[in-house]
Amino acid sequence: MGSAAAYYYTGCEHDYQPHFLDSCSLCGRSLSQNSDIFMYRGNTPFCSQECRQEQIEMDEAMEKKWRMSSSSKRSSAARQSSDESDMNKTVRTGSVAVA
Repeated sequence: MGSAAAYYYTGCEHDYQPHFLDSCSLCGRSLSQNSDIFMYRGNTPFCSQECRQEQIEMDEAMEKKWRMSSSSKRSSAARQSSDESDMNKTVRTGSVAVA
């Protein structure tokens, strides 16, 4: 094919698709066939340990934000459910005489 990048044939001469290992998933830098490729989560390629680490940190921050959001929604729903059940309780006031 003449190019250093790996391509695969999809059946049409004008329809060549780049291979997923052609470029870094974070910075887009071209990945050389003679250099190390740093993988993350199975099939996500990176040009360096730094790019991979940056992606890992972004994913962890996003997951932490999601967990916090999810837990605050659950505690809010639990509070609302508790408030509703408190409203349905009968409260009797008055004095009690014991003999």
